Amino acid sequence: MDESFLHNCLFFTANRLGRAITKMAEEEFAMTGLTPMYGYLIRLVIGTPGIAQKDLSEKLSVTPSTLTRFIDKLENRQLVKREVQGKTVLVYPTDKGKELEQSIRRASKNLHDRYQAILGVDASDRLTVLLETTSEQLEKK
Repeated sequence: MDESFLHNCLFFTANRLGRAITKMAEEEFAMTGLTPMYGYLIRLVIGTPGIAQKDLSEKLSVTPSTLTRFIDKLENRQLVKREVQGKTVLVYPTDKGKELEQSIRRASKNLHDRYQAILGVDASDRLTVLLETTSEQLEKK
């Protein structure tokens, strides 16, 4: 059976890469008690207290409804809080959320160091840029 289509398909190879890097990220972020996405969300909120929920959704490339569910869970854990100003929902870190900043940064750095050790610094940097620009092109359609 000819399986070459699997190795020549962006959909298949991108998903394979996604699964591999997600597994690594989950292993590195385990020490924080958060998923990688929650960690990056909290990191953005700490870096920009009062960030609009809409802006978070765009920066994390998730739908507004998905982001709402993420924030619901983090709010239930008392790591972030929301404030409504007119039609805008602003997200702030709590003191408990701020306490996680260093472990989130450490997990992120560990992940970065881990894949760079496997791929090499230049290759991982080039791949990151290529994936970013490719994602932007495909999103524009």
